[in-house]
Amino acid sequence: MSILSPKLYFVYLAKHYVKNLLVILFGLSFAFAAIDYFQHIQQLDVSGNYKILYIFYMWQEALGLLYPLAIVFALIMTKLALVKQNTMGAFHAFGYDKKKLFAPLITIATLTYMIFLLLHTTGFSYAKDKAAFLLKNELGVYDVSDLFFKYNDTFVYINTLDPIAKKIKDITIFKVEGYQVRYTINAPYATFNGHVWDVHDATLKTHIYKEGNLERYKVEHKESIKTLEGYKPKIIESLYEGKALNLMDAYSTWKLLNKQHLNSDKIRASFYNKVIVPLFSIALMLILFFKIPFHARMVALEAVVALSLGATFVIWGVLFGLGQIGENGVLPPEVSSILPVVLLWVYALYVYRTDENNLA
Repeated sequence: MSILSPKLYFVYLAKHYVKNLLVILFGLSFAFAAIDYFQHIQQLDVSGNYKILYIFYMWQEALGLLYPLAIVFALIMTKLALVKQNTMGAFHAFGYDKKKLFAPLITIATLTYMIFLLLHTTGFSYAKDKAAFLLKNELGVYDVSDLFFKYNDTFVYINTLDPIAKKIKDITIFKVEGYQVRYTINAPYATFNGHVWDVHDATLKTHIYKEGNLERYKVEHKESIKTLEGYKPKIIESLYEGKALNLMDAYSTWKLLNKQHLNSDKIRASFYNKVIVPLFSIALMLILFFKIPFHARMVALEAVVALSLGATFVIWGVLFGLGQIGENGVLPPEVSSILPVVLLWVYALYVYRTDENNLA
């Protein structure tokens, strides 16, 4: 079997799984967006077309949040439908083992995960922030004010940041050693060139000390000073306003914070929640596929559905809660996000190796 010419059983199972996956994914996400809209309808003081845009943004947010659940629910629906129709028993009668039958399902699930991973490298990750602008009736208002942070061995104050125009108004940079201010740089504006910020028309005031006492200032005028290397406008906005980041910016921020020797727990937790945590869905679908009996006479379908759905919700809820704990810095993100998923995968691989011949 090749990718371009898969076998009939592969196409048959993949087709059923894709249909169920799309129905569940779009059903859950549209329901989420509709419920959120009706919860906030009184706050949406915007025109009708912007209300539709708000629903669209929340639908995007719901897709990114709920697709792991849809992956598992589609597996449950597909497996039980085939069991109820005795299709699974027929496949086994023709010599197809569990691993072969699972291959098309995990292929589609992995492709779904990869698609959403790719989406999270784009503006898709900012859907909730865009919806929040509409909810607060701040459409077109992008300025971020009064930012103060550390950069290498200096401190930076920004009066106003416009992340859309990639421009800073009124920036002050100063270096402190011990209790002494060594120099200050003040400029009316700065622009981002894609890698560093160009501070224009800057005034450099150097503090000259003698025997620990400030003796005089040396004032110089600089047409341009390059600073804040790697600090993209979206990164600054996210770090100091709590806004979302796509995967590429999150990874850049992670490296930047490590370079500055600053705490990166929140960024790492956010990165893991998009890259690592959704993998629980593939591990869980493997467990459920091998554990749900293959013959209808061996199972009470209602009980299996209730148990499978309940287990999925519980695991997803626990992982979501642990992710929030990791973002708040209570636990290291590696413990709150990566460890539970690794443990689930260890059990899933154990099931994969040991349950092959168990049809009950």
